[in-house]
Parts: sequence; structure tokens; C-alpha cells
Amino acid sequence: MSSHHPTGGPRWTQSFPAVPSPSSFTDIEGSTRLLQTLGTRYPDLLEEHRRLIREAIRAQDGCEVNTEGDSFFVAFTGAVRAAVAAAEAQRALEGFPWPGGLPFRARMGLHTGDAVPVGHDYVGLDVHRAARICAAGHGGQILVSQATKEIIEHALPAGLGLRDLGAHRLKDLSKPERLFQLVAPDLPDAFPPLRTLEAIPNNLPI
Repeated sequence: MSSHHPTGGPRWTQSFPAVPSPSSFTDIEGSTRLLQTLGTRYPDLLEEHRRLIREAIRAQDGCEVNTEGDSFFVAFTGAVRAAVAAAEAQRALEGFPWPGGLPFRARMGLHTGDAVPVGHDYVGLDVHRAARICAAGHGGQILVSQATKEIIEHALPAGLGLRDLGAHRLKDLSKPERLFQLVAPDLPDAFPPLRTLEAIPNNLPI
């Protein structure tokens, strides 16, 4: 990924229509630690990580908007496709025989909203919202916005479901976002509290 998206992460290349579109952000949790630990092995394993995610994206006709480093920004023609792609990508990452017991776990965020195509990119507040949702999660976790949840909750394939995680304040966004976790029996399930503004200790009165 080159250039910078709202969280300073990844980029991709292709053009998109100016219509509401489900989008997905992903990035590797602890990538700096992995790089320091794995050294010269890291680039090859990063390529495996990218390959696994891209296979899941292409299977659901996802379009790589941009990539940077270990992150992806993807647009889909349907919110259910985005959810299925995220679940399949997580399954592939969990099932891969990562050497040394050091898995490349990706956090993922799904949101549906409006964006304006600019060259080979999307621009708009909803792009930032999707990125912030992704950044709130943990490796192996798939977070879903309220807007996407309303579209997919009754259309998900058997085995996939949603868990309400409540409303959370996200960095730089004025209103709280109600977040949901995409769940399945074969996906990681237990995670620490979300990385939202509520999770940052301070001495300010409520």
C-alpha cells in the first residue's frame, strides 16, 4: 500500500461508482513486532498474508481500492459479499501453518456508506469511518457498522451471525458508532475490549 488512507495505512488501484458501497479495511495486528521477530522471513510471510486475503476478496468480486504495507481497502458490490469475504479471509489466515507459532492476524472493519471516486481511490467521511471501525478491532476480529448490519443481518449465509458490541466513540468522529462482531463457530471469538476512546484511561469526569 502506498499513499495514506485515514489511519495512515494501505492503498490499492481501481475505479468505483459514486454510489453507496460496502467497504472493508484490514490490517495486521502487531506487524512491527512480527517484523522485528521474523527479520528476513517477514516479506515472504507478508506475501502469503496478502495472497490469502486477495483470494477471499476475488471470490466475492471485491475490488482493491488501495493497499499499503500490510493493509487493504476494498470495495464490494454488496454488503453480504463483504461479510463473506471477511469471514473466508479470517478462516484462511487462521488455517495457514505460520512458522514459529507467529500468526499474521488481521483486524477487519466493514461499513456501508457514500464516497466519491477520485482517480483510483474513494474519498468521503464514510471511508474514514470504515477505517476507524477497523482500527478499533483486534487481530482475527471482524467489526461491522450499524449501517452494514441493517443490510446483512437477515441475509447472511448459514453459520454467520452478528453480536452486538454496543455504541463506541471512535477517533475523530463526532457521534458514537454502534458496532457488531461478525461471528461463526469456526472463527476466533473472544477478544479484549475494543480499541475505542472509552478504552483510553484518563482522569476526566464522565
